[in-house]
Amino acid sequence: MQEHQHEEYFLSPQRALTDAEEKLVWKKPLSHMSSEEERRITKEVKRNWHRGEMKISNILLEGDAGSGKTQLAKALSANFGLPYTKVTCFADMDKSDIIGAILPVISPERLETSEPSDQTALKALYESDHFQSTTQIIMSALDISKEQAANKMKQLLKLVVDQTDGEAVEYRFYPSEIVRAYQRGYLLEIQEPNVIRDAAVLMALNSALELDGSINLPTEIIHRHPDFIAVITTNRSYVGSRHLNEALRDRVQHSEKMDLPSKEIMMERAKVKTGYEDEQVLSVLADTIMILDTTARANAIKGVAGMRSFFYWTDAVAGGASAKESLYHKVIYKITTDSEEIKILEEALHKHDLITHVESITNEVKKNGNPTMTLP
Repeated sequence: MQEHQHEEYFLSPQRALTDAEEKLVWKKPLSHMSSEEERRITKEVKRNWHRGEMKISNILLEGDAGSGKTQLAKALSANFGLPYTKVTCFADMDKSDIIGAILPVISPERLETSEPSDQTALKALYESDHFQSTTQIIMSALDISKEQAANKMKQLLKLVVDQTDGEAVEYRFYPSEIVRAYQRGYLLEIQEPNVIRDAAVLMALNSALELDGSINLPTEIIHRHPDFIAVITTNRSYVGSRHLNEALRDRVQHSEKMDLPSKEIMMERAKVKTGYEDEQVLSVLADTIMILDTTARANAIKGVAGMRSFFYWTDAVAGGASAKESLYHKVIYKITTDSEEIKILEEALHKHDLITHVESITNEVKKNGNPTMTLP
């Protein structure tokens, strides 16, 4: 078992993880900077861990894309010493995506008469060690998306049922990623559950998130492992988008509103990501991102000026691109391409004299080159 840098906040320090589980515990890279949110959640969870009904084990991180929600979920895995895994929700999820699926095992002879892609998927399922969900197994075997894998699983179920009609066959249960985490006591990131359309799926998820919850599987009833933590990550709702299910929100014991980090942290992260270290340039770029973010919110512009845009814009400038020109391609057009909304954003930048500063950056970089550019 690998040694951890610190175990102060481990929730079950005496718990022995398998080698495979140990590999799932996130290891913080040297570039990781602990945020105020991370410190607050870590302390709150640890403080309440053995307080019965006051225990905090369902956490909501709600914020814009690129605000660091997944990074924070992974950091909590490292802090608590828990294996990290995730499930990305999609609109047409059904109950089998929540609990898993029962699949008949067809004979090798019948398997050989199946379509090549069906053969590949079924063989991967039959040979699996149940350490991954069926969706993940099929995704890896066929190199397809999560939605395509879920649909493929439904096709395979129909196929094998048809092929085994009337035969005495073996059935095997394949648990979902949610069930694995729930039963084994992992930290599970549930990404975007607000996109799920089926109320029955949400009900199954809601009941699982009760502190003393259980999940009815086709083979057994499983109970929530005492170490199981659910971290729900969702993009902040905009006008017209679906809100997070109220019953799901009600089961959360701690919520964080994830905004852009402080300017200092933005700059430090950009240095690590891009290797670019000019403080004056990074300061202007960060100011620009922050003003665009504030202006977009204030004017109900749906796009996001977040950390990802900041990193790519910084990288473009570091590579010698015009700061003003790349501002549009890396940041503004990611927020919106609507002419009226672009005008609102430009006016905000002019008001703070940031367009002038951005133009001067390009001239400075052209004149002096990139002496502060280092390889990340």
